[in-house]
Amino acid sequence: MAAAAGVAAAALGAGAGELLAAVLAPSASPFAVIGGALIDAAPAWAKDTAIAWFGTADKTALLVGIGIVLLALAAVAGIVEARWSRAGVFALAAIGVAAGALALTRADAGLLAWLPSVLAGAIAATALGMLVRSAPFAKATTRGASRAAGAGAVLGSDHPTWPSRRRFLAWAGGTALVGVALGFAGALTKAGSAAVSTVREAIRLPRPAMPAPSAPVGAALEVAGLPPLITPNRDFYRIDTALIVPAVDPADWRLRIHGMVANEVILTWDELLALPPTERAVTLSCVSNPVGGDLVGTAVWLGYPIRELLQRAGVDAGADMVLSTSADGFTAGTPLEALTDDRDALLAIGMNGEPLPLAHGFPVRMVVPGLYGYVSATKWVTDLEVTRFDRSRAYWTDRGWSERGPIKLQSRIDVPRAGRAVDAGDAVIAGVAWQPGTGVSGVEVQIGDGPWERAELASALSADTWVQWRMPWRAEPGEHSIRCRAIAADGTVQTDAVAPPAPDGASGWHMITVTVS
Repeated sequence: MAAAAGVAAAALGAGAGELLAAVLAPSASPFAVIGGALIDAAPAWAKDTAIAWFGTADKTALLVGIGIVLLALAAVAGIVEARWSRAGVFALAAIGVAAGALALTRADAGLLAWLPSVLAGAIAATALGMLVRSAPFAKATTRGASRAAGAGAVLGSDHPTWPSRRRFLAWAGGTALVGVALGFAGALTKAGSAAVSTVREAIRLPRPAMPAPSAPVGAALEVAGLPPLITPNRDFYRIDTALIVPAVDPADWRLRIHGMVANEVILTWDELLALPPTERAVTLSCVSNPVGGDLVGTAVWLGYPIRELLQRAGVDAGADMVLSTSADGFTAGTPLEALTDDRDALLAIGMNGEPLPLAHGFPVRMVVPGLYGYVSATKWVTDLEVTRFDRSRAYWTDRGWSERGPIKLQSRIDVPRAGRAVDAGDAVIAGVAWQPGTGVSGVEVQIGDGPWERAELASALSADTWVQWRMPWRAEPGEHSIRCRAIAADGTVQTDAVAPPAPDGASGWHMITVTVS
């Protein structure tokens, strides 16, 4: 019962804290504050493990884990409170104060960022004290102490002021349900996100001055199970450090370009929309993508070339890096040449014909062909500082990842699926290959210990996108291992050297095992 009191009290406090944060600022949510601090403190291997286990559900898994740990601590606090009065109450209040102090250290913290966590701790502590004092076991403790003091049986076992076990559990359950209801109310309240979503839906993107080239004939192979040539927005992978998606109103958005420049530039949303936009199909990939993984996708992006803005600012000759900063404080260090050459690095406002989804950086993000996202694809971008690698450090390079992050040559088998049974007879092996910025000229497939065979390569949208491939296969009964390797447009063959994602991207050949029956 003491543990139940602690869990119920924590649920009430957490729900109240989430509701208050939704009203004040979603980023001040106690769960977001604790989760963000854990993400910031996590070493590279922990990030890779989380993504390997949970994929794009890593944030959900983190929040669930925080909830489980919080409830466990609250249960212990309930037991402690039952044995040592006020000790458990103090523990829950201290957790709230600590989370509040942590909230003030976040990059996007406001003046009241501490309030939701501190209030959550105070409510949880108050509820715990009340529940423990009203629990049936408190009666026995009090009666025993009274008798020891010679006061007699002042509180008999049938004293009407003491609730029954059933009534106590009803109170504890009701407290927990109120907390859950407050949490749901907080999720529904997030007025900032709702308002920004409404603004986004009303935006009409300008027509591109330079449209993306049309897909050539034969770019999409008719093979069931292959990913589409252009990844729908709803299916595009999302890996970032934001537990709460920033709600940035375009009317308030500003981009500042400064640092090693001749002229500081401040760009507003209306000014950005007035510039002639460029449209490009680009494949993006996460550095945490394992060999054969699905943290890769292709979209048609609409935006303005970043090199034009840097030319307007006048970059100093000694600069070699641009440090981009997100609205939530995330930073990425991009090699200057990747933003000033002819690859069309964009300050993107559109994705697949619509304004950027909130989770993918609305209103403005960066898209840089050929580089992993952790050094280039800053979402909700608000600041570009022209600097040098030997002067500034970015979020992930501070945590041991490499500085420049070029995407490695990769290929993947999508058909047949690993572990799936295949019928004997005529079959097909198919997948995708990519190396944005260079392009792919071929893919080879090996079945068992047989020779490498050239697959049919579809037409690529451009050198910046993935390309589909397929190879006919006469499937014989038995178990078969299938490998693939890509050949880049410059003749480089995909390496078989196995490397983990950290510190600069995974490598090796993708291999699957299938059973033919």
